[in-house]
Amino acid sequence: PVKPVDPVTAPSIDSGPSQAALADDPTIKSLTAKIAANPDDVNALYRRGQVYASKGAYGLAIKDFDDTLRINAKDVEALNNRCWTRTVVGDLQGALKDCNEALRLRPNFVDALDSRGLVNLKSGAVKNAIADFDAALKVNPRLTSSLYGRGIAKQRNGSAQEGALDVANAKAMDPNIVQEFASYGVR
Repeated sequence: PVKPVDPVTAPSIDSGPSQAALADDPTIKSLTAKIAANPDDVNALYRRGQVYASKGAYGLAIKDFDDTLRINAKDVEALNNRCWTRTVVGDLQGALKDCNEALRLRPNFVDALDSRGLVNLKSGAVKNAIADFDAALKVNPRLTSSLYGRGIAKQRNGSAQEGALDVANAKAMDPNIVQEFASYGVR
């Protein structure tokens, strides 16, 4: 994702490049053409939403995930991606609803556990964040974002040494993890 100028400030729904600025991106151009030909092309909508999110165009991403879910309300990948995107822009209630629905439809869905952990971390529900990150790490012990998120949550919950160990292990696996979380407004 596009890193904000101030790493302690999370992006807003309106931050990031505009639709016009991204119109010439070859992937977006191709997906937009598919959607123009078939407005209900759920795969193209979902994929374009992912590309928008990766470029920091969170409002556009959420709109595409909304359209994906209008066509298929049980698309757990779209629910998870909209959860994550809403979390990044600070719509924590909407994000939690999306993650909970994804997990209702697919229990132990590691991506949704990881995303919900981030929602809980950002909202200050550190015990819930630890539980979500623990559950995600049971499914995938090498999930760097859950390891780092759990470390931050443990530190905020008073377990400084345990948290520092998780943070150090996550940084060893992915040196960019601190910057990634800072771009979500988490330090």
